[in-house]
Amino acid sequence: MSLRIKKGDTVLILSGKDRDKKGRVLTTMPKKEQLVVEGVNIIKKHQKPSRKYPQGGIIEKEFPVHISKVMLLCPKCDKPTRIGARILEDGRKVRICKKCKEVID
Repeated sequence: MSLRIKKGDTVLILSGKDRDKKGRVLTTMPKKEQLVVEGVNIIKKHQKPSRKYPQGGIIEKEFPVHISKVMLLCPKCDKPTRIGARILEDGRKVRICKKCKEVID
């Protein structure tokens, strides 16, 4: 399973408690069809003291969001858009914005 959204892309959240928030994709999980988006779907985790967290306490971290709940923001037209594919003259396959037809990467 390949995702059309990649690490570093800016996405818009379409549904849930964080609806209409924008964020950068931190990690992708293609097998689970999920993404971790910066500043979105934050949970509070009760952490025991460890070497990584010597204080312990309540830690806030981002949790994964399903791919169907996000939409890519085009860097050119700055609108949420679907993603298409096009093969360039040199043989490379690139993603394109369906609204403004510009190359995304």
